[in-house]
Amino acid sequence: QQLAKLGEELAELHLLKHKSLNHPTTKYFGKGNSDKIEKPMYDEEAKRVFINESRYFDNISPEVWNYQVGGYQPMEKYLKDRAKAGRQMDDPGHYCKMATALAKTIEVQKEIDKLFPEAESEVLSFI
Repeated sequence: QQLAKLGEELAELHLLKHKSLNHPTTKYFGKGNSDKIEKPMYDEEAKRVFINESRYFDNISPEVWNYQVGGYQPMEKYLKDRAKAGRQMDDPGHYCKMATALAKTIEVQKEIDKLFPEAESEVLSFI
């Protein structure tokens, strides 16, 4: 039952519908009025993702930035795809929710990893 509850939480996170996403862990900062996504860059020491020389997202851990789904990093891919198309950061709140969802996903996965050995042994005992 605990694993099912965690699975439900993961589904809500990945659909960006989880209640915790209303309070993102990252914010959008910078000077100037250019929101053009030019050359995304991650500064690991500062925990910032820059979309251009003056605009950035703060408080993005290396674990979130480096998180992979299907062989790519969602945080990087989102920005690179938009940079190639010459787009603006028209919805920074969405990117903040993505970062928060990944941070929470990592937390939930750690909880699942703690519970899994016991659940696995229970299943195997029926075989």
